Amino acid sequence: MAEGTFHAVGKRKTAVARIWMKPGTGAITINKRPVEQYLTREADRILIRQPLELTETLGKFDITVNVRGGGISGQAGAIRHGISRALVESNPDFRLTLKKAAMLTRDSRIKERKKYGQRGARARYQYSKR
Repeated sequence: MAEGTFHAVGKRKTAVARIWMKPGTGAITINKRPVEQYLTREADRILIRQPLELTETLGKFDITVNVRGGGISGQAGAIRHGISRALVESNPDFRLTLKKAAMLTRDSRIKERKKYGQRGARARYQYSKR
């Protein structure tokens, strides 16, 4: 493993997470707050720890995150993507493991725009026969 600070960007829906990773004790800070304070749902905390558990590096890196845009779940997905990319930057051997788990793939599903003459993206106004 190379020493130093590793930087990566992760994205999900409209959320963008900038990740800085350095060897340390395993502290995760999101927008200058501890992870437990920022991500209140346990499912979101589990989601961002997945790449660390998969590569067996949980507790070996201090992670600082700046995230903006989207909602909490989208932000958690962006953080997971960013951590995965930073892990590959720190050790290229992790690439195959993370790629098999589909953590390096940017989830491109975003909200479809509303079309004119319709109620929503695909929902139409109710048709009246009479």
